[in-house]
Order: sequence, then structure tokens, then C-alpha cells
Amino acid sequence: MATITELEALVAERRRTLGEGHAETLTAMLDLAEMLWAEGRLKQARQYEEAVVAGRRALYGAAHPDTLKALGKLAVSTGQLGDLAAARRLQEEVVAGLRARHGDAARDTLRAVNNLAGTVAALGDAFEARAMLENTIATLARVFGADDGDTLTARGNLAALLWQYGEREAAFTLQEQVADGLRRTRGADDPAARNAETVLAGMLRELGF
Repeated sequence: MATITELEALVAERRRTLGEGHAETLTAMLDLAEMLWAEGRLKQARQYEEAVVAGRRALYGAAHPDTLKALGKLAVSTGQLGDLAAARRLQEEVVAGLRARHGDAARDTLRAVNNLAGTVAALGDAFEARAMLENTIATLARVFGADDGDTLTARGNLAALLWQYGEREAAFTLQEQVADGLRRTRGADDPAARNAETVLAGMLRELGF
């Protein structure tokens, strides 16, 4: 795996030989951003991600998959850096682009909506986040099945939201469904299944059982 120093050198070389807006330069910049992100250097990562988004918009257009991929990464960095309102705007752009390209019921679109719901909840709009998650879960279950991994992930997110806002019984029921679905589809020793069981056990303790 390349080091940050090596990726910085690669970006500099591609800028010099190919230009700032060349596809290969932008790819190298995004690789560098990912490495910086992994090292906890989020502000630097976001600067490169912003440059990649701008470059890919100019090169491919706003709705191109590579542009949307970069936008999604930028949204994560922006949210991690505490600017949730800006992260929401970026995620809404990703959702709109994926809907236009793939439709409302595509897996990538539904994953993006699930991510957006988390940001909406973090901004304090529990009602809207709940509606988004409920709609997402219904579509995922209809298209991919009740035990699909993305369906269970979204159901777990809704359980956490309901628990946070005091709807303990509904949240517990959802979390039971998540834990049961993961046990049946992945096995009891799967990390996600074990984590779901841990969450469920914590809920039981708080409920006094």
C-alpha cells in the first residue's frame, strides 16, 4: 500500500504532467484523501475531496457515478468535522443524483437515503428521519427482502432512533427483528449478529429485564 508521501508525490506528478482536472489526477487525489482520512487528517482530506468534486463536476457532470462517489465521501468528512448542515446538503445532492440515474428503489439510492436519515436525525429532526427510514425499510423489504442486509441495517437505525426518543417498546421489537434476521442469515458468530445481540441485551437491561 502506498504511503501518504508517495501519494502526495503521485498527485504532484499527475498535476504537472496531466493537469489539475485530468481524470487520473482526480483519482489520485481521492486516493490521497482516503489515506489522509484513515490517518485522522480530516481537514486535509476534505480539501482534496472538495477539489475532486469540483473537478469531476466539470469533467463528467453532476450526476455521474464518479462525481456522486466523491460527493458521498465529502459528505462523510464534512459531517465528521461537525458541519452537519453542509453534510446534509451534500447527501441530498447524492440522493437526488442517484434517484435521477437509478430510480427510487435502487440499492445505492436507498443506502444514500439511509445515510441521509442519520444526518437528519443528528440535526434534531427526528420526525423527518423516522419517515425517511420507514419508507426506506418498506422499499428495501419489498424489493430485496425482509432479511436483506441493507433492510436490517436500516431497521437497526430506526430502532436506535426510536429508542433515543423514548419509544422503547417499538425500538425493542425492531431490534429483535434485526438480531433474529442476522442470526438466521449470517450465523450467531457473525460480528454484526453479535453486535445486534449486544444492543438488544442493553435494551433489555434498561427495560428492567
